[in-house]
Amino acid sequence: MNRKQFIKTSGVGLGIALVPTIVQSQIAPSDNQKPLPKNSKIIKDKEGTVLNVIGDIQTHKLSGEDTKNQIVEWVDNVDPGVGIPPHVHTLEDEIFRVVKGQVEIMIDGKTTVLQEGDVAFAPKNIPHAWKVVGTEKAKMITSAFPAGIEHMFAELANLPEGPPDFKKVAEICAKQGISFV
Repeated sequence: MNRKQFIKTSGVGLGIALVPTIVQSQIAPSDNQKPLPKNSKIIKDKEGTVLNVIGDIQTHKLSGEDTKNQIVEWVDNVDPGVGIPPHVHTLEDEIFRVVKGQVEIMIDGKTTVLQEGDVAFAPKNIPHAWKVVGTEKAKMITSAFPAGIEHMFAELANLPEGPPDFKKVAEICAKQGISFV
């Protein structure tokens, strides 16, 4: 059999052999592959679930329920001086995108001021913190993946008003694998 004939013959045979596998992979994902969410979602700027998480006003746009626990995303609308002290996540990575204002961020001991349009990535197990600097309110889009942290934020938002009980805050955060440093 010459090369051309071999390619024609084996190509047809290979196609017939692979079609059931290809079709099956389209229907049922393997055990190590999560199916993608089936429902798309559009969230307008003024929409979402608003939480006051100890002064961090968060509008949750996507939850783990929306994304099969792949990612959670919220918008922080925060006054100058408000921030989150140094802490470490053991379960999720975070991405911070500044839309308005200035946010001083520290990741792994390096501090910088993020301006409008700047992005920072804080991987799990690396200490990080942020604080709104300047004179104007900041708007920042924060994403965490995988999802799950939104449940901690809901619990923190239910704490009584007034100065937070740091011991209680630390206990709630510890359940999510977050510790303050």
